[in-house]
Amino acid sequence: MRIALYSNSPLPVHGYGGTQRVVVWLARGLVELGHQVTVLAPAGSRLREAHVIGLDLEAIRRPDFNVSRYLPEGIDILHAHARLPSPPAHPFVFTLHGNRQDGTAASNTIFLSADHARRHGSTTFVYNGVDPSEYIFRSPKDGYDLFLGRLHSVKGYRWAIHGARRSGKTLVVAGGWRPSWRRSLRYEGSVDGTRKAELLAGADCLWMPALWEEPFGLTLVEAMMSGTPVLGTRRGALPEVVSPDGGLLGDTLDELVRLRADIEWMDSEACRKRAETYFNHIRMAERYVRMYWEYLTTSRLPSGETLS
Repeated sequence: MRIALYSNSPLPVHGYGGTQRVVVWLARGLVELGHQVTVLAPAGSRLREAHVIGLDLEAIRRPDFNVSRYLPEGIDILHAHARLPSPPAHPFVFTLHGNRQDGTAASNTIFLSADHARRHGSTTFVYNGVDPSEYIFRSPKDGYDLFLGRLHSVKGYRWAIHGARRSGKTLVVAGGWRPSWRRSLRYEGSVDGTRKAELLAGADCLWMPALWEEPFGLTLVEAMMSGTPVLGTRRGALPEVVSPDGGLLGDTLDELVRLRADIEWMDSEACRKRAETYFNHIRMAERYVRMYWEYLTTSRLPSGETLS
């Protein structure tokens, strides 16, 4: 197929940028499957995986922006990863990477998990996938817990800080501003690339006590890919992504503190195997191709595929 991917952010991203990283991994997976991929993204974007058409950032921000004028001839389908102010003339699908407040979405929208889709009145979803080669697997750990992500209340970073302290563990916080000067807390700031991979590989567990409905939770997969189990809440997509061989989930901070002791006995190999099996970039690309074909032939999107 000839597939165009659209991002309104430069690629590759500097810093975390989960959505942008997914677009790069999807482009890579589609190319590895033999498809022709064109990426439309702000000028300055560079991808070795695909042909890139640079777009003027100011033009993207205008309310009359229409991506159709930039699409090369012969494109079968456009896959947008950001909102398009004007619908293009070509067949297109859209992946919603966040939550809509009104809980509604257009019929050509693809969600990130079954829970994400259900909350928007749909059954169409594709799980995110990462490239395993970008992560370090390590079974012996370095004796610290990790919180990785935006220091926003809904991400539950305060639960992670208090929970690790009550568990007698040192917590490394990577992302955003310095939240505390406690001895039991190490602050790394925003990390990406090799440093992020090293932190994930060395952690005894990743705290993910989400206090909102996570559409997916990319750090969950990044941790498991590194052989690091997850300690999180049963919110949003977490129960779909984190199985008993990938981590433990609870509903309250007290429950997470109790579960922290059981994390010590989890198998790093099993964590990695789950991530490699279900959440790799090739599997993600295969499922998106299924969505593309179905939409092109029936003008409808199929239900998402559960893990098996």
